[in-house]
Amino acid sequence: MDAPDPDRVAHLQPDVGEGVNLVGDAFAWIFSGDQSPFDPLGQALGVQLLYTVVSVVIAGAIAIPLGWFIGHTGKGRETAVAISGAARAIPSFGLLILLTLLLGVLHKPEAAVISFVILAIPSLLAGAYTGLEAIDRRVIDAGRSMGMTEMQIFWRIEVPLGLPLLVGGIRAATLQVLATVTIAAYIGLGGLGQYIIAAIPLRRFDMLIGGAILVAVLALVTDGLFALLQHLVVPRGIRVAGAAQPQRRSARRRRAEALAVGAPAAPAASP
Repeated sequence: MDAPDPDRVAHLQPDVGEGVNLVGDAFAWIFSGDQSPFDPLGQALGVQLLYTVVSVVIAGAIAIPLGWFIGHTGKGRETAVAISGAARAIPSFGLLILLTLLLGVLHKPEAAVISFVILAIPSLLAGAYTGLEAIDRRVIDAGRSMGMTEMQIFWRIEVPLGLPLLVGGIRAATLQVLATVTIAAYIGLGGLGQYIIAAIPLRRFDMLIGGAILVAVLALVTDGLFALLQHLVVPRGIRVAGAAQPQRRSARRRRAEALAVGAPAAPAASP
């Protein structure tokens, strides 16, 4: 067997220095302030956040009341789980293209928002109803024994105690939409994705990597802010009890936390 050609092997090996240069060029492009002929960074960032906020707000207006109803009454849980699972399986890019073709090119923003709303609903729905399901039933029975009405139980007990998991669902939905809004540039709606999509045929690797870095940094900052908010909305009494006994978490709450972020929950242990 012939020995490999050293020149060919050297050619096939990745050039680490070239990779470092590409990252450096990407940061130079970001901080240059000159993204012409594309939108300035501030405008692209604004479009990215606008589509994210609008889509999550609309999805929240649909999913959160429905999730609260399911969690409070216990009705329709199986249907909600099935719908959420089906919605998670829909490819966002394919749905975006399909809706653009169905609604027409004059309604591309509406097609994008509908696609992102469908993407956000499962996490919001799961966060809303699992937040209420995870509450210890003895707490609710105690409220009823004190003479509280169903509405008082809902707003004074269930909503405050279920808020951390709801914020977790909002956090997951926002990150999913924020990352997926990048594909809106494919149909000409701008945002940070325009740099990534336009850079591929132009072979502008500095712009390609720079756009990816911007999307990643924006997602990390958003995730950090929601993580802080999720910690702050935990009722003070539960925070103190959790600090004193960190290992005491019910199986019901662990399953609820998994559902709120879209992870598969472990089956309940048999008695």
